[in-house]
Amino acid sequence: MAERNIKIIVEYEGTACAGWQIQQNQSTVQGKLVAAIQKVTGEKVNLLGAGRTDSGVHALAQVANFRIDHRLEPERYRDAINYYLPADIRVKASEEVPLSFHARFDATFRRYRYLVSREKSAIYRNQRYHCPFELDMGQLRAAAAEVEGEHDFKPFCVVASRQESNICRVFRSRWVQMGPLLVYEVRANRFLHSMVRSLVGAMLNLAAVDPDRNSLNLTLESFRNIIHATTDERVAFTAPAHGLYLVAVGYQAKDSANEILH
Repeated sequence: MAERNIKIIVEYEGTACAGWQIQQNQSTVQGKLVAAIQKVTGEKVNLLGAGRTDSGVHALAQVANFRIDHRLEPERYRDAINYYLPADIRVKASEEVPLSFHARFDATFRRYRYLVSREKSAIYRNQRYHCPFELDMGQLRAAAAEVEGEHDFKPFCVVASRQESNICRVFRSRWVQMGPLLVYEVRANRFLHSMVRSLVGAMLNLAAVDPDRNSLNLTLESFRNIIHATTDERVAFTAPAHGLYLVAVGYQAKDSANEILH
């Protein structure tokens, strides 16, 4: 049988894993998936993910693909792989795609969500960040609007992970309030390492009602200058990983257009 390309959609709660990417002597989402696929097929595959989420980061719809010469109906890979996975990782769907499909390089957008709670929770302590100080929603929304567009996000990237080009196109950036939760939604063609968490950390600082809580001494004007100017200065405060979710990955130009409009 000819080699096939299988695409899977994966949901995971990232608390117990050292991120997506396989690391030596570490428990990772990619590593557990590769091990489960090997138990199903007898082959160790090269599993390609759409994004490399950090330790503690969650995903509602991570996309990955692997090539394999194996006789199983594409949709049945979901249940077969899930049989060998722990409860905090689940394959939500599986299908066959063209051999040319690449989960990372073919993506036209990625969407992340960050959850900030005004209340402490025993149950959800690993799924959202408890912010201990009052925040100005007007300041948060104004700062989020500055993020939209095409910018050099080098100040919001881990120095060791900076690339030759650190320009990203942000289609949508906004804060909304949902009861006790403040939710940040951001969609872009690509993201740099720790970019979303650095943006959230900066915005929480500048929106602090009590100036003494603003450890970065940021204002909306200084944040705007960092976003719109080329600088090597790094915004050093990053929000904790456990509030961050990879929500969606898109693969068609029309999907990117819809992300801009909605």
